[in-house]
This record gives sequence, structure tokens and C-alpha cells, in this order.
Amino acid sequence: MSAPGAPRRIAYLYILPAFAFYILCVLLPVIATLGISFLTWDGLTPAHWNGLGNYLDLFHDERALTALRNALVFIVYYSILPVAAGLLLAGVMARAPIHGLTFFRTALFLPQILSGVVIGLIWIWVYSINGGPVNAFLGLIGLGYLRDAWLGSFAWALHAVGFIGFWVDFGFCMVLFLAGVQKIPAELYDAARVDGAGRFREFVAVTAPAIRYEIAVALVLTIITAMRNFDTIWNSSQGGPGITTIVPSIEVYNRALLTGQVGSASALAIAVALITLVLTVTVLRVFESPE
Repeated sequence: MSAPGAPRRIAYLYILPAFAFYILCVLLPVIATLGISFLTWDGLTPAHWNGLGNYLDLFHDERALTALRNALVFIVYYSILPVAAGLLLAGVMARAPIHGLTFFRTALFLPQILSGVVIGLIWIWVYSINGGPVNAFLGLIGLGYLRDAWLGSFAWALHAVGFIGFWVDFGFCMVLFLAGVQKIPAELYDAARVDGAGRFREFVAVTAPAIRYEIAVALVLTIITAMRNFDTIWNSSQGGPGITTIVPSIEVYNRALLTGQVGSASALAIAVALITLVLTVTVLRVFESPE
């Protein structure tokens, strides 16, 4: 008989279904993708061993390199900017409570519960050159000469799609940080104010350290979103015009299902997974407890 409080073997039966699901639907597909990445295969005919050929080809493949560069740009829009804006707002609210905060949080968090298809269709209308709010607003304030088909512009499409990511993730970061701020004891702010700390010093000395883990969680989740995003970009620009907004997930889809380059698609998918892993581990190491 096991001692009180000691783990019991029967407890493993409770996690067995979830663990089995993880192995079948996550771990085995990843291992299979890794194996396929070393092959030249079109998905139908017999495969041939290619070693590291698919990976080496990525360094000379303009579409793959463009997709990876765009993913890094989207990290700025999907992760860094929303986190920075969320921290700014959380810092302001920590010092000066805002009336109607529940409604405010709900409205900003709303994009998180919308599907990528809905978000893409909304922003196609928002950016539309014929009656879209963005172009209508520019005309209203006398900047009509700046109107453009934003999602069809080679110069602006990448940034237009990136702003969609900012709009979606900002509310999530803000709600997460506000939840962290609310657990900070008021005595810490009182002590900082007694010591003469201004708004910036109060944020640096009290707010930011207290929500360190929330910042790490927000960065990790938004970086993963930026690296794997497919539905929003596909439904808003489909990677165009040309390949200006193409991302790894779209390129993997094109290679695996449209052009029969399953081995190359698998290599690109593994490369993206490794880059994402490195970025997330780096963030976690930076924000880990100093103790």
C-alpha cells in the first residue's frame, strides 16, 4: 500500500487517453514528416532517398526564403507589437483604473474567437478600394491620394496583412497582462509612489517584473501563431500579390498538395518547426526566474 500523498500507478490511466491521442495525432506525424523530408517523393510514386538535399535546396529556393522572411516580419506584427502595445496599456491601467473595463476587454478580445476565414473576409472589405473604411477615411481627411488596393499592392500587402495579425493578437496580450496586473499587491505601487517613482519607473520596477511570466506566455503563443498562420493570410491575400505575403504554411500546402513536392514541403515544415522551437526556447530562457 502506497504512503499517503504518494503517486499511485492508477493515476497514469487517467492521462493515458490524452497521451495516446498526443502520440497518434502529434508525435507520430512529426516523426513521419521528418522521415519524408529526407526523400524525393511526389506522394504517389515510389520515393527516393535524398538525404539532406531537400534542406540544402531551401537555401537556394527564392519562394521558401521569401516565405521564411515574411514569417519573421509577421513576428513583429503578430508578436512584438501586440505585446508592446498590451504592456503599454496594462501599465496605464495599473496606475489609473478605467471605467467599463469589462466591456473594453471583451471588445478587444473578440478577434480571438473569430475564425481566420471570417477575419480574412472582414479585412478584405476594410481594405477594399471601393468603399472600404480605410480608403474612405483617407478621403475624408483629405488624403485621398494615398488610397490604394492595400491587399493587392506589392509595396503594402505584407504590412496590410501584418496589421491584421496585430489587430487579432493585441486583445489577447492586453487581457493576459491585465490579469497579471490585477494580482499585483497595491502596496507595491504605494511604496513606489512614496519613493517618488514616476509612471515609467513604476512600470519598470513593479509592473513589468510582476507580469514576467505573462509576457513570456504572450510572446511564445504569438510567435507560434506568426510562424504557423495559414487561414487568415490565405483568406485575405492567398500569399499574393505574387509571393509578397506568402508564408511557410502556404508554401508547404502548395508543395505538398498542388505541385507534388512532398519531400520538399516536409523539409520546409521541419525547418519552420526548428526555428519556432529556437525562438520559443530563447524567450523562455530570457524570462525564466532569476532565482
